[in-house]
Amino acid sequence: MKIIYCTHSTYNPGGMERVLYNKVKYLSEQMHWDVTVVTTDQHDRPSFYPFPESVRMIDLGINYSEDNVKGAFGKICGYLKKRKRHRRLLEELLTKEKADIVVSLYPSESSFIPDIKDGSKKVLEIHYCKFFRLQYGRKGLLGMIDRWRTWQDERIVRRFDKFVVLTNEDRGYWGNLPNICVIPNAAMFVAERYANMSAKRVIAVGRLDYQKGFDRLIKAWEIVHNSGKYNDWKLDIFGQGEWEEMLQRMINEKGLNSSAFINKPTKNIGEEYADSAMLVMSSNYEGFPMVMIEAMACGLPVVAFDFKCGPKDIISDGENGLIIQNGDIMALAEGMMKLMGNTQDRKRMSQNARKIVDTYSEKVVMDKWIGLFNNLTAK
Repeated sequence: MKIIYCTHSTYNPGGMERVLYNKVKYLSEQMHWDVTVVTTDQHDRPSFYPFPESVRMIDLGINYSEDNVKGAFGKICGYLKKRKRHRRLLEELLTKEKADIVVSLYPSESSFIPDIKDGSKKVLEIHYCKFFRLQYGRKGLLGMIDRWRTWQDERIVRRFDKFVVLTNEDRGYWGNLPNICVIPNAAMFVAERYANMSAKRVIAVGRLDYQKGFDRLIKAWEIVHNSGKYNDWKLDIFGQGEWEEMLQRMINEKGLNSSAFINKPTKNIGEEYADSAMLVMSSNYEGFPMVMIEAMACGLPVVAFDFKCGPKDIISDGENGLIIQNGDIMALAEGMMKLMGNTQDRKRMSQNARKIVDTYSEKVVMDKWIGLFNNLTAK
């Protein structure tokens, strides 16, 4: 089978990039399928994850991200111009390649890819919840565009042969669509050992931007620090992004330099999980938090805000982690301190967290994808 994945880029160390890498590697090496990844904004940078040599990587050089620094009018004009070029180049490529399946990971081609008549079945795979555009709460013209695009999303997803979301929670938000199905991400065991519950370390992982909400985590960590009870604990945040300077400034201003640290991304995140006692997720929104299930597979209990979407599907509150009301900084701090102060609770939750692989094993998840692709091509 010949499959083409369309995405923004593969140079970031993000969860979406890791998920794509895991799937592509499985389909290429286990199924021996012909897989190609088509990007728009690679900028000649190498992929963060080592995609197999058998997988072709093609960048169209659209570079939507160049317009991020522009004002509202500039962003709109730049987007429309680049989208036109994007459609032309992608249509030429797909017509030439004659793939069986083309998967859009919800970048800009999702609005026009169903119109490309190359003979392939079109699959839309969304890595965010339905309301991700509205989470920023932008005002003015950009806010109006966010609301309009959210309304447009409901029309766009219906045009695909299959629309895949990551959680049952998100499926409920989209309503009774005839082409919708749920396929979660796989819980990969990325370490050589399970997490050490005696380690006095809290870990957080993700891009340093609004979505991951690490400003909320630092505020909660200030409460932990000021309690004076856990001065031998530390918080390690792993990530990169546009908020790095701002977050470091928060740490400095709050006097947390001795206990809170921002670290560069690592390709060996499993060892960092293994040297930690819990994962904290302070995100404003997610689609399906890859970090959460990977950390749990390594035996980390999770303290997480009840953001859309993921925690309700994954965490059993009090069993393998704690779910905190979204935005309640004090409760997030109290949740961390509850686990920090009770080694037996951490060990019990750690044992339960490992069971995540029973539900989200790579084979279980990839069998769902392979079944979906086979069914589409059989039709």
